[in-house]
Amino acid sequence: MKIAVCVKYIPDLQSERRIEDGRMVRGEDDTLNELDENAIEAAVSLVEKHGGEVVAFSMGPEDAEDAVMRALQMGADRGVLITDEQLAGSDVYATASVLSAAILSHEAEAPFDLVVTGMASFDGMTFMLPAALATYLGRPYMGLAKETEVTSNLVRITRESDGYLDQLEAPFPAVISVTDQANDPRYPNFKAMAAARKKPLEVWDLDELLGRVAQANASFELGPVGAQSSGTNILDVSVLPERENRVVVTDTGDGGKKLAEYIAQVVSR
Repeated sequence: MKIAVCVKYIPDLQSERRIEDGRMVRGEDDTLNELDENAIEAAVSLVEKHGGEVVAFSMGPEDAEDAVMRALQMGADRGVLITDEQLAGSDVYATASVLSAAILSHEAEAPFDLVVTGMASFDGMTFMLPAALATYLGRPYMGLAKETEVTSNLVRITRESDGYLDQLEAPFPAVISVTDQANDPRYPNFKAMAAARKKPLEVWDLDELLGRVAQANASFELGPVGAQSSGTNILDVSVLPERENRVVVTDTGDGGKKLAEYIAQVVSR
């Protein structure tokens, strides 16, 4: 099997985030998107079982190389980072277009059977990238997989949906996203970390990417990229103000009674 896994470098959820000019400052305390760890684990586990290789792709600032390196430490065989100032501010469609181009550029010798992503990124939370990837690549998409199985020519997923268990299948090549319930991502040991430093990790700018696509004879036209060309843009980001006039109830054994009295007081106003 040949599997592509897409990963993202985002601000650490536990870090103190900083905002300048209505935008979140990136690159100060960033890390691999936690939900992408499930995608890496799913891809690596499938290759361990069926053979093949995993190639990790990312688009982001130069520091996003750390996210790709993490994927290599977790078992991916190769990595590609597309980084260019022209890409700054790209929306989900532009991001999907760039990642699709990078994936297609690696298909000159053999196509990817599967493209795997996390279900979302904790910074954007659009949940739209996997479907956008599938659209640009012209491949079937199945999202929010809790379990994944493959045969010689298709992928089958199980997912929870509105109280039901859905089972879906699609022929290769396909795109899937996995949830944080799909697996328990491995923690790389020292041996895996050392081995990752010897694995290929390519860093391309936009011109290099377009050249690679041309060399692969891929019939793909890169869409608009960057903040000025994207269909959607972030207008402003601001910190939520702290709530005022809060009532703190200290539970000394009668907390439930005090809470009930407070609720009754508020309702009667």
